[in-house]
Amino acid sequence: MSSNSHQKELSLAVREELLHTLKTRFEKNMNRHKGLEWVKVQTKLEANATKLWSLHEMEITGGEPDIVDYDQKTDEYIFYDCSAESPKGRRSVCYDREGLESRKEHKPENNAMDMASAMGITLLTEDQYSGLQKLGRFDTKSSSWIKTPADIRKLGGALFAEYRYESMFVYHNGAQSYYAIRGFRGSLSI
Repeated sequence: MSSNSHQKELSLAVREELLHTLKTRFEKNMNRHKGLEWVKVQTKLEANATKLWSLHEMEITGGEPDIVDYDQKTDEYIFYDCSAESPKGRRSVCYDREGLESRKEHKPENNAMDMASAMGITLLTEDQYSGLQKLGRFDTKSSSWIKTPADIRKLGGALFAEYRYESMFVYHNGAQSYYAIRGFRGSLSI
């Protein structure tokens, strides 16, 4: 994450560069958001500096955020991390703070839940991750922590997902585990 993570507003130059990147990705991947118009998206983004800052955090950590849905009821565009593999700037992390603190040695620097919160995003749920996999193939060489139900987490476990053998798999690990190829994908509604 950026060194100015306490300041949730981007400079004009960074904002313009991010908007250009998002527009280019939006136009290149119309299959993810059929029927949506970039002009309307950009208007919403420009009106919400904090959410734009969160998208920048998603971008600089390797998430390649893109719109995957539009909620007509709430008039919100939904962004997911759409990088081919789990975002590189968010790997080698435990699931949450409790998992991190339970490690006796070889602790990673951070955990997925705290990082997501600091970025202003939420981890994808199993249903959201499944929806993402309908838009392409993601995590064919990596895996991503996903939001874990409270009853599983209470017992010390956490869920992650990946795509192998032409299928999506959801697995479990102890929340304290971490791997170089496992990160997390986030969601942001604007």
